[in-house]
Amino acid sequence: MTSIYIIRATLENITPLQTLSVTTFRETYEAYNTPEDMQHHLSTHFNTAQLSTEINSPDISYYIAFQQNTPIGYIRLNTGQAQTDLKDQDTLEIERIYVLQQFQGLKAGQLLLDKAIAVAREKKAAFIWLGVWTKNEKAQAFYHKQGFVPFGQHIFRLGADEQMDILMKRDI
Repeated sequence: MTSIYIIRATLENITPLQTLSVTTFRETYEAYNTPEDMQHHLSTHFNTAQLSTEINSPDISYYIAFQQNTPIGYIRLNTGQAQTDLKDQDTLEIERIYVLQQFQGLKAGQLLLDKAIAVAREKKAAFIWLGVWTKNEKAQAFYHKQGFVPFGQHIFRLGADEQMDILMKRDI
């Protein structure tokens, strides 16, 4: 098995980040949402201008996992005011963590989560947290196994559809 490595995304990596973002989001949610809602979400959140702004934000960081030279997954981490709910200075949010379906099972998700934990420790965060869709039982099981516990809920809007996420956290 070829080893997986992770780099912090910069503007130089925007094309593979955008491709990963669109492809993994489609793989995960397309079967559950209307084409109109999917297109709206993809065009709003994963366009080049939006991703460039986020990459340049001091409160947002992206990391891309590679197998050899192939980008296979990514994670988006938020601190401070970039967090979607808590916005506490001593917390770190994992807003997105995705691995292409064909590369799942290679532990890339675990490595990306380990990177998030390392960043949280570096920033001296008390805990990391995330929102996971109530219907994504595979992801929920992964987070439970990693020591995350539910602490609330929030609405995730995908186009015109309001979906419920379980908020989960893990102490650092």
